Amino acid sequence: MTTNLDTLVTALYVKIDDEWAGIARLPGRPAKLSHSELLCLAVMQAMLGFHCEARWLRHARKHYRHLFPFIPQDPGYNKRLRAALPQIKRVIRLLAKDTDFWHDTVWITDSTPVPCGMSRPTVKRSELAGWANYGYCASHSRFFWGLRLYLVCTPAGMPVLWALADPKLGEREVLAAMLEVDAELVRARPGLLLISDKGFASKTFERSLSEQGITLSRVRWGRPCPRRTACGAGGSGRAVRACG
Repeated sequence: MTTNLDTLVTALYVKIDDEWAGIARLPGRPAKLSHSELLCLAVMQAMLGFHCEARWLRHARKHYRHLFPFIPQDPGYNKRLRAALPQIKRVIRLLAKDTDFWHDTVWITDSTPVPCGMSRPTVKRSELAGWANYGYCASHSRFFWGLRLYLVCTPAGMPVLWALADPKLGEREVLAAMLEVDAELVRARPGLLLISDKGFASKTFERSLSEQGITLSRVRWGRPCPRRTACGAGGSGRAVRACG
């Protein structure tokens, strides 16, 4: 298991390093942890399911010191990760393109609330103030303060596009902006089928997508099955579904 993982990490590092090979290095003393090594550690953290950076760094020092001679402390690692966000997004896209799922011509889209605060004091002092907002989640019949996460995935579950947006913005408005930003992805997939729920339903929106070569298919929920009464032992009745 360790040998296989070492091989995977080595291949991952080589792929990332090749992607950044042509980028000129900034002047000054080179960092103890190279940019490629930092991105490789970030991918490994996600791949191995470590949500806590401190736990991940302790694990990496114990098991991967032979692959990464220098592993920074938690504050330094976090600071460099934040600064490398554009490069991390580029690596995610780079690795996704290497899979067969990436070229799927069927996409599924939906959105879900991301609550960021549950009390007024939290809302007032949160750094998300001015970006997050109040919204309503119909599926849970409740209001929340935060953002709404939009995902466009393949049927296999691979995310293709994603966005965090103000929950007061319309779903169609956000999805249209996502498709506009990455229009090249749509053009590379002729005959694209986009499956959504009724929240994205609109004839005007469907025509707009059709002009981009996208067919919108909405999930249609059938009528609830009628109920009937079935008498069990002792004559007690209970409602059962009549699904035919």
